[in-house]
Parts: sequence; C-alpha cells; structure tokens
Amino acid sequence: MSYEAQIKQWILDDPERLYALETAAKLDLNDWCLAAGFVRNMVWDRLHGSEYHTPLNDIDLIYFDPNNCDEDCDRSFERKLKADYEQPWSVKNQARMHIRNSDSPYSSTSNAMSYWVEIETAVGVYLSSDQRLEIIAPFGCESLFKYTITINNKRRKPEDFSHRSTDKGWLKTWPLLSVDWRF
Repeated sequence: MSYEAQIKQWILDDPERLYALETAAKLDLNDWCLAAGFVRNMVWDRLHGSEYHTPLNDIDLIYFDPNNCDEDCDRSFERKLKADYEQPWSVKNQARMHIRNSDSPYSSTSNAMSYWVEIETAVGVYLSSDQRLEIIAPFGCESLFKYTITINNKRRKPEDFSHRSTDKGWLKTWPLLSVDWRF
C-alpha cells in the first residue's frame, strides 16, 4: 500500500478525523485542506502503535483565496466550524501568509506548504466534491513514515526548526523519532 493510500485508510478508520473533514468541506473553500498535526500526529501515533490519538492543539484548515485576504474571514470560518464541531479550529488563508513569513507571495496551498518549517508537517488532506479523500504533500509522504523530523531548507532558519522540535515535545511524545537536519 502506498503512503498516501495508508494515510487515507487511517483517516477512513478514524470517525473524528473524517467528521472534521466533512465539516470543513461544507465551507466550500478554494484549494483547502486539513494539514499539519491533523495528518502528521495521526501517522506518528500509528507508527508508534499508540492506542490513543495524541490530542491536537488545533485543527489547521488552510486554503488559498487571493481575492479575499481579510483575516476577519478566517475568524468567521472558525466560528462556523466550531458551531458544527466544537474543536479548536485554526483557519488561515495561505494567500496572505507569505507576509508573516517574509516570503515571496505563494501561488497555492501546496506552494505555501512547501515553505513550512518541517517537511513532515507539510502534508494535508481534503474531501473532494465527489467525497474522495485527496492528499496535498509538496514533498511527498515518504518522510512522514521514516520516523524523522526533517528541516525544510527552503528559506527557513535552523533556529526556527530547533525551537519547534523542542517546544512541541515531539521526541517525548513519539520517542522513536529522530531529528534530521538534512534535506
């Protein structure tokens, strides 16, 4: 089974994640996905044989809409999502996130993800209009299954990577992981 197929199967076997995807799909956003810990944590939990899901700090819904970059729209979407599914939603239009990150403007959700600090975090999933799970992964999914946390050398500072790796406690939560400074 391919890495993408495995991720899709695990999500299909996870009623909470599937419901989060169904809830997010109702917004009908452009070029969207649930990403970061939503996929990464699930894979690392499974690889570590965990019986329980590691709690998510938030559910990251990202999308790309260059025609409406008002941050208030994201807050409105968060309120709508919470009304349907009481979870800590975090909604971010990637069409404006280049400003915060001091990057050139992004061209899509996948392009924005290609600038994220770790490559294992840059994996997302969405529910297509025909109700199929689809993966967005600018670096592919293979590294997510290699028990590594890998720095993305694309315009990121090593101190950002080190800070995130330490502060998020990934090596404590998933002790089989190792940090990979090469990309």
